Amino acid sequence: MNKATHSTTQAEALRSRKWWIVDATDLTVGRAATRIATLLKGKHKASYTPSLDTGDFVVVVNAEKVRFTGKKEQEKLYFSHTMHPGGAKLTPADKVRAKHPEDILTFAVKRMLPRSALGRTMMTKLKVYAGSEHPHAAQKPEVLKISA
Repeated sequence: MNKATHSTTQAEALRSRKWWIVDATDLTVGRAATRIATLLKGKHKASYTPSLDTGDFVVVVNAEKVRFTGKKEQEKLYFSHTMHPGGAKLTPADKVRAKHPEDILTFAVKRMLPRSALGRTMMTKLKVYAGSEHPHAAQKPEVLKISA
């Protein structure tokens, strides 16, 4: 009897997707980002396949209340470029939090995913909101507790 190893197909991965909701209040940026990236990749599932998008959807609320350790709030710099000569910009984390608080967690998670079309597809399943309101109640997301 020939028992081959089962390889997950994209259709099977689509059927087994769940929705998770994470409250980022008082969570450290890095610890929250690693847990969220694991869910987006699907590494928490037995059917994980590195070359497929087997992950779940993640809704993050209260992203404005996420915290940094040490002096990162004042010293951490976010780099962006306008793609014009001399267009490099460095923005401190406290200014990013004031203008776009959801970007702090989004950038942290994005850098933990593959830098390819697969990683970009995984990022579309991340929904980050600065406040406690979100429009995904119809998907019935399950609460995921991340220890602070």
